[in-house]
Amino acid sequence: MTAPIFVDELGPRGKRLTRIASVVTVLILAGMVAVAVSRLADKGQLDEVKWRSFTQWVVIKYFLIGLLTTVKVALLAMAGAIVIGGVMALARLARTPPLRWLATGYVEFFRGVPLFLLVFFAYLGLPRYGVELSAFSALTLALVVYNGAVLGEIFRAGILSLDRGQSEAAYALGMSYWQSMLLVVIPQAARRMIPAIVSQLVTLLKDTSLGSVIGFEELLRRGRINGQFFGNPLQSYFVVACLYIVVNFTLSRLARRLEVRQRRRYKAAPIAVTGVADLAVLQATPAVNPT
Repeated sequence: MTAPIFVDELGPRGKRLTRIASVVTVLILAGMVAVAVSRLADKGQLDEVKWRSFTQWVVIKYFLIGLLTTVKVALLAMAGAIVIGGVMALARLARTPPLRWLATGYVEFFRGVPLFLLVFFAYLGLPRYGVELSAFSALTLALVVYNGAVLGEIFRAGILSLDRGQSEAAYALGMSYWQSMLLVVIPQAARRMIPAIVSQLVTLLKDTSLGSVIGFEELLRRGRINGQFFGNPLQSYFVVACLYIVVNFTLSRLARRLEVRQRRRYKAAPIAVTGVADLAVLQATPAVNPT
């Protein structure tokens, strides 16, 4: 765990205050939820007629098609972003300065550009330069370009978090730089990177909702259309949110199972990493050589 690097463990008084604050916070949140539900009931938002449409197979199928489209875009974008992220990470760690400069420029530029603008540019800007893309392709391209830059930093931080002795041992065995990177360093760093990668992929899945601004009928846009047709936008958005939560929770659980399997295989301790910042902390701490 990386938290003890920044703060000391709480004492008895601190733990007691934390528990009290947690209980108070839960009570306040429960009260807010109760008030919200009461007001929704007063406005008729909980009436059966508002939810009746979701029992019809036509509506269910309509949402499932939107969910399937969202998952398709996310999977394609995930695959492309992982490939680009890996290339950018290796290029930034390469020994050739021009290659490092190009990769650094790509990562810093596309991490700084809002994804919203990339989606608009891919769909409305590229046609002015003779590149015609469908809404599906434009959204996928924008997600790949943006998340490839973000994953590039995650991969680079994960690689740098390993002890330098790993690569030095590979050199001592006669391996070249790329052989040591591909056969020794990356396989060990991959386990550290899994939580951060999954966190970014969950964000990517939610970012597919930006396709609605260019008329792409993914899950969110279909929820909006359904709400306008049946006059129940709040209920439609609630169903959309539940579907997003189910998919993201499933993705997180799969990643958790993968991490546990790897930990059992290599008989290693668990690693709690939530993002690039934590990977940077791991980089600054001594790594344990695998046995």
